[in-house]
Amino acid sequence: MSRFMAAWRRAAPWAAKNADGAIALVLAIVVGVLGVIPEDVFGKDGADVQQQLVSAATLLILALVATALLRDRQRQAPVERTITSGALADLPARLHRLDQIDTLVTGTRKALDALQLVRVLGSRQEIAQAHAEARKDTTRWSFKGGTGTYLRAVTLPECVAAARRVKRHLTVRVEVIDPTNAEVCETYAHYRRSLSDTPDGTGETWTTDRVRKESYATILAAFWHRQRYGLLDIGVGLSETMTTFRWDLSATRLIMTVEDPNRAMTALAGTFYYENCDTELRLSFEQARRVPLEMYKKVPLSDEPTVEEVQELFERTGVALPRSYNEHDVVDIARKALRALNPYAP
Repeated sequence: MSRFMAAWRRAAPWAAKNADGAIALVLAIVVGVLGVIPEDVFGKDGADVQQQLVSAATLLILALVATALLRDRQRQAPVERTITSGALADLPARLHRLDQIDTLVTGTRKALDALQLVRVLGSRQEIAQAHAEARKDTTRWSFKGGTGTYLRAVTLPECVAAARRVKRHLTVRVEVIDPTNAEVCETYAHYRRSLSDTPDGTGETWTTDRVRKESYATILAAFWHRQRYGLLDIGVGLSETMTTFRWDLSATRLIMTVEDPNRAMTALAGTFYYENCDTELRLSFEQARRVPLEMYKKVPLSDEPTVEEVQELFERTGVALPRSYNEHDVVDIARKALRALNPYAP
């Protein structure tokens, strides 16, 4: 009995909320019971009485079911009106707002990516790795700096070698200090000595004469590589002013270094910083005095350039060597051009 009462207490709330359905269910049970009761229980005309009871109960059940359906329809009508007149009517405006939010999120993501992709490199290993990634599969390289020592030692030879392996076109633009301008050469040498008066990674100290020879060596290296790889498009510009930064820009990455060999900054292609530095290097190169690299066929250089070949090259290209330079100085320039030491090597 207690179980029955507990079951009734659980079912009572549902029956109260769904009275018509509950009554229909009870009547359906009653009809089922009447159908299985023997006819003689209802007396002499038991069959007729039984049939009448079943028919009446069935009609009542159908009436209750119809009432329940009408009530549900009435309940759903306000919801349908709300959906059709409210939500659906506002749907275009809501979709437009979603598009605006999506555009805002995309713009914010790009801005955050741009900030994250301008980062500081804090060791020689990181800087060397950044240069290696920049050289990988690149089709162009732009350099602006002092004399281009690292460019001659690593960047130019490796970029040319990689392009030659796959027969790929390579465009290189180089801007260094004008070696014929004694004033800017002295200014640069003084700046480098003021930072450190000890020999750098090449084992040499910075003097005005060294600055001159390093810049001459970069010009000579450009001619030498141009003569040996037909798909190399290289240009050299000579600047009348010095810069404390060195820019190396490939098709995929920018690397900006300073005199501290353990500090640099890098940005990937497509970022705000990369694109603006690319523009800066292009405009700066256009303003520099151009070395006539198109004369590379008229001043052939041997695999090991002779003193006479080097002297003739600089004489015919309008970047004449100082009169004070002897054979030893010319050999020193050729050595720096083709066998430059990596100033950042450990």
